[in-house]
Amino acid sequence: MLSTLLATAALAAAPAAAPATPDLGPNLERFAYPHPVRRFAATPQGEPVTMAYMDIAPTAPANGHTVLLLHGKNFCAATWGATADALAAKGYRVIAPDQIGFCKSSKPAGFQYSFAALSNLTDALLADRGLGKVDVVGHSMGGMLAVRFALLHPTRVDRLILVNPLGLADRIAQGVPPATLTQLIAEETRSSATSIKAYQQANYYHGTWRPEYDKWVAMSAGMSAGPGRAIVANAQARTSDMIQTQPIAYELDRLRVPTTLMIGMRDTTAFGRARAPAAIRASIPAIPALADATVRRIPGARLVKFDALGHSPQVEDPATFQAALLAALAR
Repeated sequence: MLSTLLATAALAAAPAAAPATPDLGPNLERFAYPHPVRRFAATPQGEPVTMAYMDIAPTAPANGHTVLLLHGKNFCAATWGATADALAAKGYRVIAPDQIGFCKSSKPAGFQYSFAALSNLTDALLADRGLGKVDVVGHSMGGMLAVRFALLHPTRVDRLILVNPLGLADRIAQGVPPATLTQLIAEETRSSATSIKAYQQANYYHGTWRPEYDKWVAMSAGMSAGPGRAIVANAQARTSDMIQTQPIAYELDRLRVPTTLMIGMRDTTAFGRARAPAAIRASIPAIPALADATVRRIPGARLVKFDALGHSPQVEDPATFQAALLAALAR
């Protein structure tokens, strides 16, 4: 009886096992988006691909403007759901695509990932939807894409809004050793819900966590939870290579569209810093440390700081972010 009691007490004291990550499919086949998902078919590099996107109509009298929302590397178009709804309620049409290699879009094994290639595909999507000028909002990696899009297709862009963008510094030039594709694939293969949450909590949400963030962790981890793990790891690794080798830092002064930089000042993201030698790791600046110098380099740009927020202000405090975004769009 004593041994039974001890065993029962031990089981009661043991932490509950973490729930298994559901297999959502390599193209998020089993993850619901907040609005209907459409498909744009193209053959950009000799192989057919499909680009998933949401085209959200205004829910108030249309104001004649369209907003293009560009997601980050650890995000999807679905993450923009609350932002898209707020924009639609003010009369905006919203286009929110999943870029090739991400989420519900194709992940071709041999695709040459570049911000130019993704920009041109996005431009083709807009043309297919019969759109002219748009307001472009890019978050994290999507900020890098937004800058490249504005440089390649300036007649498409009415306003440019960059939310905690990556690429504001050349990390390789700062001393971060470039990772090989093999290394990056290995990193992505080791990724799990636990590691994704730990990274986001430390870097995106300044050590805090709320239950509503779990949905986005499950979304990211769920793509790799089944037999499509290698496909997702390959695509994610190639996009990491794109980020490390194609910074926007050298071309910011070429922008000629009205630009607003929005920065959650508690963001500690510094892409690649973990690979930096220990002696210089602490000196690799996070995004907020680059904000003031960045806005000075962009002609006519203005800077909006969210002092209490981190890397994803649109997720952490939707109301504050949406108010600032609508103000920037109304400039």
